[in-house]
Amino acid sequence: MKNSFLLHSETLSFPNPNETISITIPSCRFCTTGLPSDIVVEVDDMDFHLHKFPLMSKSRKLHQLITEQEGEKHRPLAFPDFPGGSETFELAAKFCFGVKIDLSSSNVAPLRCAGEFLEMTEEHSEENLISKTETFLSQSVLNSVQDSIIALKSCERLMPLAETLGIVRRCVHSIVSEALLRWPVSDSASTLLLQTGGRRSRRRKGAIDGEDDSWFEELALLGLPLFKQLILAMKGSELKPEIIETCLMQYAQKHIPGLSRSSRKALTSSSSSEAEQKELLEIVISNLSSKHSTPVRFLFGLLRTATILNASEACRDVLEKKIGSQLDEVTLDDLLIPSYSYLNETLYDIDCVARILGHFLEEERNVAAIDSRVPRSPALMLVGKLIDGYLSEIASDANLKPSKFYDLAVSVPDRARLFHDGLYRAVDVYLKAHPWVSKSDREKICAVLDCQKLTLEACTHAAQNERLPLRAVVRVLFFEQLQLRHAIAGTLMAVEEPARPSAALGEEEEPGGGGAGEACAHDRRDSNTGQVAVRENQVLRLDMDSMRTRVHQLERECSSMKRVIEKMDHTGPRGGGPWRASLALGKKFGCKFKTQVCDSHEPTVVDTREGRPHRRPHRE
Repeated sequence: MKNSFLLHSETLSFPNPNETISITIPSCRFCTTGLPSDIVVEVDDMDFHLHKFPLMSKSRKLHQLITEQEGEKHRPLAFPDFPGGSETFELAAKFCFGVKIDLSSSNVAPLRCAGEFLEMTEEHSEENLISKTETFLSQSVLNSVQDSIIALKSCERLMPLAETLGIVRRCVHSIVSEALLRWPVSDSASTLLLQTGGRRSRRRKGAIDGEDDSWFEELALLGLPLFKQLILAMKGSELKPEIIETCLMQYAQKHIPGLSRSSRKALTSSSSSEAEQKELLEIVISNLSSKHSTPVRFLFGLLRTATILNASEACRDVLEKKIGSQLDEVTLDDLLIPSYSYLNETLYDIDCVARILGHFLEEERNVAAIDSRVPRSPALMLVGKLIDGYLSEIASDANLKPSKFYDLAVSVPDRARLFHDGLYRAVDVYLKAHPWVSKSDREKICAVLDCQKLTLEACTHAAQNERLPLRAVVRVLFFEQLQLRHAIAGTLMAVEEPARPSAALGEEEEPGGGGAGEACAHDRRDSNTGQVAVRENQVLRLDMDSMRTRVHQLERECSSMKRVIEKMDHTGPRGGGPWRASLALGKKFGCKFKTQVCDSHEPTVVDTREGRPHRRPHRE
């Protein structure tokens, strides 16, 4: 009688005794042909009640085991380590009973290992399971990158047999070969790929099968051991490092929670363990591209994760150097790295930012050493403005020590700051948030300011800032006076220059000349020009007189203030100390200005008199 193996979840009618039926019971599989089963096979927690002859005809191993039990009481055949588990054995048993099975990319690797385990070779029986699965694997699965990834994923529970049979190696080779065909070795292709995060248009001629590049996301489904083998194979090929980096980025974002601030989610049961995340983090960091192509936001996510997972100092140093080389692309929000260690008293990790800045400045020095003619670089100016903004953000931290604030402020080269308005704002915020700072520390912090680089609005605010030390206020007034002197000198030169060409034109008169009409027109134009020049000169002279009067007044006030300060140094403070005396000096000499705070690295000003800040451009 012909045996078959059909499975149904339940039986609702009484079949003919001569028909073949299969009854499914939890943890049991029965195959009946009207006769009782004569062999039981145990796989994992499942018992299979089968007939021995179909199994013996296809499997050499089952044939040997069943033959050895002849003449004895049949014992169950136990396969606790069967490749693929009970589901794969069920498919293999169906194949032995002549039931047609559908091969797919997800079951071909388990069935190939099952055929090897059961020794279902061509020598034992023609058109056996090994040859069937090998043909399907080579002709169908390995020709598609998506199917190769699925087959590689199914090999995770088949190790080490799948590795021995070469299934893993062939799947990896198929994926790498497809990557080489899809992305030629060119800078434009790799750059475009990184910008789109692995999704690229396939409009170029010769696109393969019209498939999209979503397989980057499918690679993220692989386990870490197989993914490591794939990355090693990619590195051994001619594939661009940027393509490998994109694979690593996709995989890391899938398996390491919290890499992106915008898409943070809790660690689920399916997520990788802490040890696997740490291992993956080190793999990603060690394979970062040497070029400036990695998104800085992704690098900061790796850096935060490395700190949380307590990664090695070498890993964090690589990330800090990589970020330092791209510091001009960083935003202020990126730099605000929380302090995860209990050893740091501050809210943000200031030491990490200082190290990143040091790496950037080291590269700038190397560039300057190669070409000494390089002027103030735009990248350095951007970093100077960025650090000033960072100082303003961390200045309100009550645990920030004056020495740490000072060290970070002076670490920026002087040529990186065109104006000191942003730095002045950071100093003002720090002094406001730390009123208990000693006088010596206040003077040390204010010493980082270059009053010559303060705009007029910043000088106006600093001259009446009650939080600044008296020496700083005097220094601001002194340089404000210098600015006025330079402005007067420039005005005088502007007045004298137009007069010289007018006199020269009056002296140049040709004796011969042309027609009488042209001469009259020329005389009228000269007369009009002279009248306009006279009026402008009169207005400029009036402005100069008023400015000269103001300069003399400031000189007298400055001299008086110096005498009072010297007197205070000799006699000592009275009535509330030198600070109250300085305020009294300001009122005595009329230092009453509008309250304004400089809010940026550029010559702009923020009016703080109202409830909301209001930006006002600087008038030159």
